[in-house]
Amino acid sequence: GLVDEARGIGVYSANAGWRDLPIRDLVRDRLGVPVAIGHDVRTGLRAEARFGAAAGARHALFLAIGTGVAGALMVDGRLIDADGYAGELGHVIVDPLGPICGCGGRGCLEAIASASAIGRTYTERTGIATDAAGVAELVRAGDLAAERVWQGAVEALASAVAAAVTITGVDHVVVGGGLSNSGALLLDRLTAAVDARLTFQRPPRVVRAALGDRAGALGAVLLADKAAR
Repeated sequence: GLVDEARGIGVYSANAGWRDLPIRDLVRDRLGVPVAIGHDVRTGLRAEARFGAAAGARHALFLAIGTGVAGALMVDGRLIDADGYAGELGHVIVDPLGPICGCGGRGCLEAIASASAIGRTYTERTGIATDAAGVAELVRAGDLAAERVWQGAVEALASAVAAAVTITGVDHVVVGGGLSNSGALLLDRLTAAVDARLTFQRPPRVVRAALGDRAGALGAVLLADKAAR
């Protein structure tokens, strides 16, 4: 969802049903302690830039691919927030004729290349129920239907990443979330597909997130430390 970190407000969450929820103040008043809140993927990037795969980078995109697709941006060493609206790469339209997304749009990246979308697409095309991890294993085993679904997701991701690189100049792309567990099957293909789309742009280094599920928690610690100063 959308989080306005400066005001401490959960602007919008389709899953939790929030709209303009003053969560920071509610938690602070209940607990009686200073509270800072942040978007999980932005806090994850904060941690990866401090301790993990983006350490030393000044321009980075953190791409979290799981149930959905979320993004966070750091440019010139500064996390881009834009009142909580920045980084929503999962809702970049990569196929105007594609499937309907949970946000109501058609052909969003999330509806094509999230882990849940990969599993769902393979199941719809073959009648064989599986998830993204299962599709990855089928690709390794030479299953042609799985190959088409997987490569379609990679191409969609590459289109969105190439656009982000062109607009922001990021030179590091950190891939996290459940789909990153597929390792080189995703990262090598994504690197090649992004590079194929670039002409004058600086090709980014595409790497797997180093901190795993701890990234958001470690980033939250950094937020709390900043708020306490």
